[in-house]
Amino acid sequence: MKKMFMVFLMLPIICLSGCWSSIELNELAIVTAMGIDKKEDGYLVTVQVLNSSELAGDARSGRTEVVTFRKSGATIFEAFRSLSTDVPRRLYVAHLREVVFGEEMARAGIGKPLDVLSRQKELRSDFYMTVAKGSTAYDTLNVQTALEKIPANKVFDSLENSEKRWAPTRTVTLDELVSSIVSKGRQAMLTGIYVYGEPESGSNVTNAQNLSPKSGLRLDYLGVFKKDKLVGWLNRSDSKGVSYITDHVKSTAVNIPCEGEQITVNTTSSKTKIKGKMEKGNPKIDINVTTEGSIGEVECTIDLTKPEKIEELNKRYEKNIKDKIEGSIKTLQEKYQSDIFGFGEEIHRTDPKAWKRLEENWDQEFANLDVNVSVKAKIRNLGTISESFQKEIEE
Repeated sequence: MKKMFMVFLMLPIICLSGCWSSIELNELAIVTAMGIDKKEDGYLVTVQVLNSSELAGDARSGRTEVVTFRKSGATIFEAFRSLSTDVPRRLYVAHLREVVFGEEMARAGIGKPLDVLSRQKELRSDFYMTVAKGSTAYDTLNVQTALEKIPANKVFDSLENSEKRWAPTRTVTLDELVSSIVSKGRQAMLTGIYVYGEPESGSNVTNAQNLSPKSGLRLDYLGVFKKDKLVGWLNRSDSKGVSYITDHVKSTAVNIPCEGEQITVNTTSSKTKIKGKMEKGNPKIDINVTTEGSIGEVECTIDLTKPEKIEELNKRYEKNIKDKIEGSIKTLQEKYQSDIFGFGEEIHRTDPKAWKRLEENWDQEFANLDVNVSVKAKIRNLGTISESFQKEIEE
């Protein structure tokens, strides 16, 4: 009995004695960003790998914190594996922060790259997807950035910060992108990213050390997809309109006219409700936006202490937002026939029977869809002063 007790006592200890599949950290090359470009005979895969010796401790040798490698292959998986001829460690993608598609790749179709990414068990779903606007993914990942030592972290954080404070951009994860592509009632969108300044200077380690870097990475506006193919780009106004419709505006700046000058309203909250319905056999969408803001800047001599002036500004505030929303709808209906808003999904939820009739030709139905927009906007705060200094200056 005593021997049996000892056996049962030792079994858990034996099972927990080690990790049979463990890999030492110094055997891994941690990938923070990946780029995928289209080539005539296959694909070009670029990876941005942490230079751990430069990130550990206080000592610095002057080398870059990341190193970029690239390889071509007939398939994406083959190109990725062939990187082992350049990288002396096993590529580890669990800490991936960003995937960039070259614009040519995005226009040709990103279905195959998404298949590869979705099959990798090491990948988490918290990285973001972008498109290199007018450029290749390789050129984008070959830029040293200021403020953030790791360029992938710079793009990741910029996407989150811009979405919260500016609105024309959008963070999109792998799961969200795949879901939009396979849906018949919603099309995909991705934020663009481009290299500004002197691209040839971007890879130089001194680029990030300059007071004014000669090159850098900057977020652009939204790219529109039909199925898995990029079909075009929205401007800033239309991109903001999309964010209002899809209820992704957390904060942004809105300029409204005032006596030939501008007043900037800081939007502090926004809520959008979309309702789909069928009327006389035709689909219809109602959009209701409720938003609030505070005065951020005043360039004119308006007297903000008068209630009638505030009410007048509220109407202009509402018109600005409504114009952006209606402008984005018009662009998507007339130019791209791409429902990135998810109106089709709303019709499906509201009337599944009608959706069965509409879904096969939804692109055409969307192009002719009747959309009613209602906006209620209120300025709730004037800031720390009620009157502009402009009034005293001009007197």
